[in-house]
Amino acid sequence: MNALTDLSMKTDEVLRVELEHFRAEHRDLDEAIRALEEKATSDRLTIQRLKKKKLALKDRIALIEDRLTPDIIA
Repeated sequence: MNALTDLSMKTDEVLRVELEHFRAEHRDLDEAIRALEEKATSDRLTIQRLKKKKLALKDRIALIEDRLTPDIIA
């Protein structure tokens, strides 16, 4: 099932809860990446994987925000 179909089957309330969860996870990943980058012996592969996951979360957050924000035709 793709992300758009998955979103269309959920209520706005469920999407809001998921949105807050994904935002918190995104912040946590940002802090983890920052901490790893500050270490002199950091693992570049781990940092790249975390950044990829963070980007996927950002895309998911944007999809949910688009679904929750009504289109306004001006």
